[in-house]
Amino acid sequence: MKTKPCLTLDDCKIIAAAGEAHARANHWAVTIAIVDDGGHLLWLQRMDGAGISTVRVSEGKARTAAWGRKPTKAYEEMVNQEGRVSATMMPGMLHMEGAVPIMVEGQCVGAVGASGVKSAEDAQIAEAGIKALLG
Repeated sequence: MKTKPCLTLDDCKIIAAAGEAHARANHWAVTIAIVDDGGHLLWLQRMDGAGISTVRVSEGKARTAAWGRKPTKAYEEMVNQEGRVSATMMPGMLHMEGAVPIMVEGQCVGAVGASGVKSAEDAQIAEAGIKALLG
């Protein structure tokens, strides 16, 4: 039987704290979602001032990055630049930049999604969290 790494609550705390610090440093009010490799929510935090819709959007972005094993920017580009509009019909997927998978030893262990500012800035928050965990 194969074994694989998985995210712990302590890992989520590290990711969330670093993501929040990056957001605060830029005066951004966002929601940060962390999911496991199956896209199931492990952590959610909505900063003061973040819009209500950012809760569902951050979770959807994170789930998409985990399921697809790639940053959600790739899905946004698939639709906007490649014109693959039919991709938007993929159940449960959110085709917006702002989430990044967490890759450990070549395996996806989860993903981080953020919502509340421009999509590229949301992605920066996710990347800051992952960098704090993995270096």
